[in-house]
Amino acid sequence: MAMQIPFDNSYARLPDGFFSRLAPTPVRHPKLIAWNAALGDDLGITAGDHAELASVFAGNTLPVGAEPLAQLYAGHQFGNFNPQLGDGRALLLGEVVGHDGKRRDIQLKGSGRTPFSRMGDGRAWLGPVLREYVLSEAMHAMGVPTTRALAAVRTGEDVLREGPLPGAVLTRVASSHIRVGTFQVFAARNDMQALRQLYDYTVDRHYPHATDPGGLLQAVIDRQAALVAQWMSLGFIHGVMNTDNCTLSGETIDYGPCAFMDDYDPDTVFSSIDRFGRYGYAAQADIIVWNMAQLATALVPLMPDPDAAVKRFTEQVHGMADTIRAEWTARFAAKIGIADPRDGDAQLVAELLTLMHTDHADFTNTFRALPTPEARDQFADRDAFDAWAAKWKARIENQPDPEGLMRRTNPAIVPRNHRVEQMIEAAVGGDDAPFHRLLEACTNPFTDQPENDDLRRPPLPSERVQQTFCGT
Repeated sequence: MAMQIPFDNSYARLPDGFFSRLAPTPVRHPKLIAWNAALGDDLGITAGDHAELASVFAGNTLPVGAEPLAQLYAGHQFGNFNPQLGDGRALLLGEVVGHDGKRRDIQLKGSGRTPFSRMGDGRAWLGPVLREYVLSEAMHAMGVPTTRALAAVRTGEDVLREGPLPGAVLTRVASSHIRVGTFQVFAARNDMQALRQLYDYTVDRHYPHATDPGGLLQAVIDRQAALVAQWMSLGFIHGVMNTDNCTLSGETIDYGPCAFMDDYDPDTVFSSIDRFGRYGYAAQADIIVWNMAQLATALVPLMPDPDAAVKRFTEQVHGMADTIRAEWTARFAAKIGIADPRDGDAQLVAELLTLMHTDHADFTNTFRALPTPEARDQFADRDAFDAWAAKWKARIENQPDPEGLMRRTNPAIVPRNHRVEQMIEAAVGGDDAPFHRLLEACTNPFTDQPENDDLRRPPLPSERVQQTFCGT
């Protein structure tokens, strides 16, 4: 049976100034690496055979109903405003409304040049495609709002980076690809008509309860505060929190130089282009506030009284720190078995994190081991841990099922950097088995998997990944 995708493309009905319409650039020899059949079923997609899947999701065959387009946006990149960015290597094929009634985008990444490619080739190489596939699906399995991976395809062509590397295309699914930078581009151009159309579209698609731009701003603030607190509770570092990588839907997007911490260190930075730690682990809570201030600035022109709007929006943005703090406390309290956090619990968590930092304890394994005697083994100073544990055990004594809460909150397996790099190295050599194994393990993150104990092991000194890189 030929593939059928039930497209219903609302973004394509916006004015042409929001995007550029063009078809994907075909590739030489598309070959399917992975197809997320469960997600495809949720989206109402009738899948064909592997050859058809490869052809469609490499961009060689355009499915009926697709209206491919490259979206326009701007953005602050490491604090510097670029007035025009846009999809330089991605095309939105269209949208579907799934069986759950939710509208989602289907986008190809690595599908060729667009008018926004600048000097780029519009392609992706295999490594970042597999990294995003595994990390986005792992994040979804851990309950994090995120874009998802629908398919990965080899192109049969090389792309040139430091040297020739195998090319690939990722198919990404998102609640939408509307970014802070999408609002910024029209605000910077003083295009009030387009800005108002974008606002109306965003409210209708994501926040129908918002009655004015301030309501939209608050809704996005709340979602982003919750998202970043959840990232931090998992030891996740996005690595490139530019405003063009910050969605209005509140989803994690653009898995470039992202990583999970091994040893706990709040100053951890992996991104090779983040020379000053702007997007390091602990900095994420401040940067998301900064990003929301940029969204607020773009929304001010939509308000009838700009001075009053500035005052109101400033209060909303300044209040975000308290929201993040509350979300952080709730997330980390759950990680130590506390379902109803109260005064003093944030300090209890902070004391544990200080011990972990001092003793270079592994973030994921320490929290997973807390209900067991093996937790002490994560620490060099076991007396200090025992002293903390005595206070902690007294605190959770009357909590409902603290061990169950910890096991539902603390993953046993995350896609560790060294395993991701090993997976990519194997795939470049033609072996996809490590990719499929890591994907399966990380999409069952809260299950103990004795057969995958090696994937839980922190890296040896020779395996440590010091830097991660953007996919471009």
